[in-house]
Amino acid sequence: MADQSFPEMNVPPGLEKFQKNIKAIIAGVLALLLIFMSVVTINPEEKGVVLQLGKYNRTLDPGLNFVLPFVDKVYKIPVERQLKQEFGYRTTRADVRSTYQGGFDEESLMLSGDLNMAEVEWVVQYRISDPYQYLFRVRNPDKTLRDMSESTMRQVVGNRTVDEVLTVGRVEIETKVVELLQALCYEYENGIRIDQVVLQDVNPPDQVKPSFNAVNEAQQERERLINEAKAEFNKVIPNARGEAKRTIQSAEGYAIARVNEAQGEVAAFNELYSEYVKAPQITKKRIYLETMKNVLPKLGDKIIVDETGQGVLPLLQMKTRNGGTQ
Repeated sequence: MADQSFPEMNVPPGLEKFQKNIKAIIAGVLALLLIFMSVVTINPEEKGVVLQLGKYNRTLDPGLNFVLPFVDKVYKIPVERQLKQEFGYRTTRADVRSTYQGGFDEESLMLSGDLNMAEVEWVVQYRISDPYQYLFRVRNPDKTLRDMSESTMRQVVGNRTVDEVLTVGRVEIETKVVELLQALCYEYENGIRIDQVVLQDVNPPDQVKPSFNAVNEAQQERERLINEAKAEFNKVIPNARGEAKRTIQSAEGYAIARVNEAQGEVAAFNELYSEYVKAPQITKKRIYLETMKNVLPKLGDKIIVDETGQGVLPLLQMKTRNGGTQ
């Protein structure tokens, strides 16, 4: 059989060069694609959790990070962003004037400790503190947190009266829910840190709102009257106490003055008595003269008679130039 051979095909030089360029371009594109797939950007508020062949490998910090294409899978977890869950309502639009949607009675309707119903709307604000626990310790951690929040709020509301829930006990309820909910997060190891629980709106059911409003008005009127009475008390009592203290101090001052005056008179009398003992007649005469000196100028015109009224002395001119007596 004759040897049949195909003739050699001569490839044009230009086509061979073009094929080499195509291969180089494809290789370059593949290299760029691999490099692009190997670089992962983690935003400042995030951390990246790397799974290598389905198993946890490492956690990436914010910035540029390199991974193995088709081998590593990266989950970006917003650890610095504050997240929230709403109960009893939903925010339909967050703007300057936000709009809300209600009607979630299965979440908000609760039974208080005194067997009254209340509609409680609240929001839980939280952050993801541990990306590894958040992804792998609990299945569906957001749904689990929602169930935990609702259960904790019902427990706290169930331990208080409806008046406390609707009025004065709101801050205490918020603090207690944060404490219990954070303890559950530690126990479940879900990697969540509770920042705040805020009671948005607490109302009685629509069927009893008129009665409840009447009770509130009566309580407010009672508080107003009590405050007015306290204000009047604080106004009158201090004045009365001040007046009593002033009177007591005046009496004490008067008593001190009288005592000092009496003591002075006693001292003067004692001195006079000591002089009297030394010379009784002279002292009597001196006292008589001093007394007359003080008394006579106050008598005006004087007529002096003897004991029998027989000898009448002439009227003495004792008036001074100024009209007084001498």
